[in-house]
Amino acid sequence: MHKVSTGFVYFFGALGGLLFGYDTGVISGAILFIQKQMHLGSWEQGWVVSAVLLGAILGAAIIGPSSDRYGRRKLLLLSAIIFFIGALGSAFSPEFWTLILSRVILGTAVGAASALIPTYLAELAPADKRGTVSSLFQLMVMTGILLAYVTNLSFSGIYTGWRWMLGFAAVPAALLFLGGLILPESPRFLAKSGHMDQAREVLETMNKHDEVAVNKEITEIEASAKIVSGGWNELFSKMVHPSLVIGVGLAIFQQVMGCNTVLYYAPTIFTDVGFGVHAALLAHIGIGVFNVVVTAIAVAIMDKFDRKKMLNIGAVGMGISLFVMSLGMKFSGGSHVAAIISVLALTIYIAFFSATWGPVMWVMIGEVFPLNIRGLGNSFASVINWTANMIVSLTFPYLLDYFGTGSLFIGYGVLCFASIWFVQKKVFETRGRSLEDIEATLRTKAGEDADDLVVTEK
Repeated sequence: MHKVSTGFVYFFGALGGLLFGYDTGVISGAILFIQKQMHLGSWEQGWVVSAVLLGAILGAAIIGPSSDRYGRRKLLLLSAIIFFIGALGSAFSPEFWTLILSRVILGTAVGAASALIPTYLAELAPADKRGTVSSLFQLMVMTGILLAYVTNLSFSGIYTGWRWMLGFAAVPAALLFLGGLILPESPRFLAKSGHMDQAREVLETMNKHDEVAVNKEITEIEASAKIVSGGWNELFSKMVHPSLVIGVGLAIFQQVMGCNTVLYYAPTIFTDVGFGVHAALLAHIGIGVFNVVVTAIAVAIMDKFDRKKMLNIGAVGMGISLFVMSLGMKFSGGSHVAAIISVLALTIYIAFFSATWGPVMWVMIGEVFPLNIRGLGNSFASVINWTANMIVSLTFPYLLDYFGTGSLFIGYGVLCFASIWFVQKKVFETRGRSLEDIEATLRTKAGEDADDLVVTEK
C-alpha cells in the first residue's frame, strides 16, 4: 500500500458524497433556466429533476452488489468516470432527451456512490471512530449541495448559465478519479479475497500502527472472511432479517419525513412567504452554510452518543418544527410574523435533520450487514432510499395542490413521530462495536455457529 495519511483516505473516500450532493442540489437552480430555453412543460421539468433519481436506483442496484465481487476501490474509480461523462453530457445537451439520458447516467454514479461509500468508510475506520468517519459522507453531501447553491447564484446572470452549473461537476469527478488511484482497497475485501498481508498493511495505516488493535481486528476479520459470499437468499435469511429491517426502515423513514421536499422546495417556500427571488436564492445559500455547519457538529459528536438516541431526538425536533412551520404557513398570507416563524421553523427542521437522520441513516446501513453480503445489503437499502426519494419527489407537487402547504407538512410531521416507534422496536445499537462483533451477535441470535467470532456486547 502507498504511504498515505488517514486524512487523505477519508477525504477522497468520502469525496463521492460531494458529487452526490452537488448533482442532486444543482438542478434546483438550473431548472429555472432550462425550462425557459427548452420550453419544457411541468411534466418534462419533473423528469429533468427526477432522471437522476431513476439513475440512482439503477446505480445502487447494479454497482453495490458488484463491489462484493470486484472490490470497493475499483468501483469507486468507475463511479468517478461515470460522474465525469454524465456531467459533461448534461452540460452539452442539445435537447430534452439527451439531457434526460445524461442525467440518468449521472444518477447511476450518484446511486453507486450512495451504496459504495458508506460500506467503504465503515470497513476502513477503527470501531471507536467509525461513526465519525462514516458520517463524513453526509458532510460531503451537504458541502456538495452548498457548492451547487453557490454555483447556481454565480452563473444565474449568464444566458447559458445552466450548462456551466451542470458541467462544473466534472471538476470534482476528475479529482475523485485521481485520488481514487492512490486509495487503498478495503481491508475486509482484501481479507475476503485472500490477501491477508495487504489487509494487515491497510489496517496498520488506519489504526496508526496500534498493533493490539490491528491483531484483534485481523483475528475477527479472518473469521468472518471464511464465510462464503452470500447472495439474495442470504440477504433475506433469518440471520440477516434484523439488519434488513433496519436498512429498509431507516431508508424509507429518512425520505418520508420530508427532508428532500423541504430542501428542494426551500426557495419556493421563501418566495411564498414574501421574499424576492434573489433574496430566496441568497437565503437558500444561508441554509446550505447552516446545513454544513450542523452536519460538521454531528460528525464530531457521532461516536459520543448512541445512534438510537440521535435518531429519536432528531425525529422529535423535526416533527415539532414541521407542525410549527405548517401553522406559520397557514397564516403567512396576512402576517409578516407568521412568515418569519415559518422560515425559522424550516431552518430548525433542517438543523435536526442534518445532525441526526441525515448522517445516522448512512452510517448505520454501512454497519449492520454481515461482511459476506455487505455490498449487496447496502445496495438494497440504497435502492429503497432512492425509490422512496423518487416517490416523495414525484408525488409532492400533486399532494401540495391537493392539501396545500399548511396541511401537507403536518403529514410529514406525523411520520417523524412514527419513526420513533420504529427505532425503539426494530433498531439495535451499533456505536463503539466492531463490524465483526455486530455480525457475531446476529449469528448468535439466529442460532448459527458463532463460536469462532468474539461477541462483546457493549
